[in-house]
Amino acid sequence: MNVGIIPLISSIVSFVFAVAVLDQYFARRKPFQLVWAIGLFMYFVATIAEFWLETYGLNSNHIMYRLWYLFGAICTAAYLGMGTVYLFVRRQIAHIVMLVLATVSIYATVAVFTASIDLGSMKYLTGVGVMPQGVRDLSRYFSYVGTVALVGGALYSAWLFWRKHILANRVTSNILIAVGALMPAIAGPIFRAGGLPIYGYFLELAGIIIIFLGFLRTKEVFGFFRFPLVHGFGRIAETRPVTPSKPAKH
Repeated sequence: MNVGIIPLISSIVSFVFAVAVLDQYFARRKPFQLVWAIGLFMYFVATIAEFWLETYGLNSNHIMYRLWYLFGAICTAAYLGMGTVYLFVRRQIAHIVMLVLATVSIYATVAVFTASIDLGSMKYLTGVGVMPQGVRDLSRYFSYVGTVALVGGALYSAWLFWRKHILANRVTSNILIAVGALMPAIAGPIFRAGGLPIYGYFLELAGIIIIFLGFLRTKEVFGFFRFPLVHGFGRIAETRPVTPSKPAKH
């Protein structure tokens, strides 16, 4: 069995998810939707790279390996967590954090694509012994901070709605998002340890599916449901509930 089939399925799920969220951004123009879409497209690229490397050989393509490391090990968790930051802090502050993240991401991209690497002896997909220590440190910082933001934000939202005893669907959806976000985070140490990556691939797949289910249950995140990208790219008009007028007194 080609274990690359597992990340291939993850890439399909993450691509559909990313397109759906991007469509919501075009419709509503909320910054968190755009940042989440970027993070999900990064998830897609990382898992496609996993599929490629497992199918054609781990030392078959340095570019694919670097893409896997940049997006899978470094950027994806950070950008998904950044989307959550936009939900919880003032927009001006979120913009500043986003600027810092984008700047550091450029640095990480240069570091990953200029690092001297040798894939000839690599038996399992890992960064240990391949990427320089400084690049691996970037991976830890990005993934830890991004995971804390995404999981912490979801759990905090779930706790708020549970405490207020309102909107039980939001409690469930946020718990699903938190659980799903933890799974790729657990997969990280598996890849760093250089063990059998199949367990990491299963965790990535389960994680993206569970997060997707969580988002689908949160109408307040999507705003509304429609088939993605068939309605153009224009912003829709915000609708407000109409309050019935009181009958005139005679």
